[in-house]
Amino acid sequence: MPERGQGTRSQYTEAEGPIRQAGETAALAARRRTGLLVTLVLGGLTAVPPLSMDMYLPALPKVTDALHTSAATAQLTLTACLMGMALGQLVVGPMSDRWGRRRPLLTGLVIYIVATAICALAPGVELLVGFRLLQGLAGAAGIVIARAIVRDLYDGMEMARFFSTLMLISGVAPIVAPLIGGQVLRFTDWRGIFVVLTVVGILLTLVVRWKLPETLAPEKRHSGGTAEALRTMRGLLADRAFAGYTLVGGFTFAALFAYISASPFVIQEIYGASPQTFSLLFGVNSIGLIIVGQINGRVLVGRVSLDKALGTGLAVITVAAVALLLMATGVFGHVGLVPIAVGLFVLMSAMSLVMPNANTLALTRASHAAGSASALIGTSSFLIGAIASPLVGIAGERTAVPMAVVQLISVLIAAGCFLGLCRPWQHGSAGASFTAAATGPTPAAEPRNPARAAERQETRESTQTGESADMRESAEMRADS
Repeated sequence: MPERGQGTRSQYTEAEGPIRQAGETAALAARRRTGLLVTLVLGGLTAVPPLSMDMYLPALPKVTDALHTSAATAQLTLTACLMGMALGQLVVGPMSDRWGRRRPLLTGLVIYIVATAICALAPGVELLVGFRLLQGLAGAAGIVIARAIVRDLYDGMEMARFFSTLMLISGVAPIVAPLIGGQVLRFTDWRGIFVVLTVVGILLTLVVRWKLPETLAPEKRHSGGTAEALRTMRGLLADRAFAGYTLVGGFTFAALFAYISASPFVIQEIYGASPQTFSLLFGVNSIGLIIVGQINGRVLVGRVSLDKALGTGLAVITVAAVALLLMATGVFGHVGLVPIAVGLFVLMSAMSLVMPNANTLALTRASHAAGSASALIGTSSFLIGAIASPLVGIAGERTAVPMAVVQLISVLIAAGCFLGLCRPWQHGSAGASFTAAATGPTPAAEPRNPARAAERQETRESTQTGESADMRESAEMRADS
């Protein structure tokens, strides 16, 4: 291995080789098991949104009937949860930069449990909408802090691969959630779905309490209050490329959420599918998202620049959205469920080329404030998605045209942000450095921030002078990365 001139950094790069060899030592194998456990915990945290949304989707028509409300009003229960997750990230992200990752995370999970339990008892749609908002506000802690923890532990190419791994883990939730929701509806009403979500929240809280270590050392935490948090966010948004990648992810998420909020009515009401059939189709689409995510993380990252993979994903989503719009407007005559399902499958699958890479490219520019950057990324995605949600129902329950229009407009705006703000032809260094990192330990494989090596040494020293066992586990996971 070439000399790097930094002893601390070399300690970590030297660990990469043995860890990836077939004959690992017992100590390295133990650290990998710890890393795997944290990966599963972070995957569970990022699964909170699809669990809260997708398990509920098969019941949406039943909620409309049971609470004697309209389809547009019932969809507000989705919008409220999404708005809550957007605004909650904006608050929790900076909090995690100030107080560490664990304390805000555990507080949010406890509130999530209480709000979800009350949703199960809601007598009317107004109360349901209100506590779905609180459920989203609290659930935001899981997703925003999970992204920040990834930024604490990983750099560059490894961060891109880890985000793709999270897509695999969190992608299981959209497969399982509608299936569970459909089966729960066979034995009880829509309230039983919130009972199941309450149990999931309790289990996740216990795992986080006992198994997730703190990853942000005290000396790296921000001591300022709201004013400093706002200054940090303003500085991030002033970075044109960061803002561009954030908006790319946000508008891509809007196309995804247009599908999530409209598909129960499109599949079940227009094409007459049962809740179980809808759940099966939703699961198939999620499998496509997982497969493409693994292709991105295991094949493309390190061989193709992240910008190229992201641009390809946007192009595929655009083609799928155009095809769905043409089918919905009757250009091809009357089409059955299968062509629509194929178009939605392609659109969903291509999301895995856009969202992990957009997140990585944005967070790479924000190592000094991972929590605030994660909050801006998540807030923009969920706010834009919340705006898209009610738009898909403005023409009623008997047409898929609004869904297709919202998806097409969203992806076109995302493509415009990618070309106009990100300008990948002007800063190909990010993608190039990740590619170079796959071929050998060259200078391009170093983290973007030269101070990361010194920071890692400070983290190891802090564990020896008063930090808990949690911080020691975090330092070991840094060595694995």
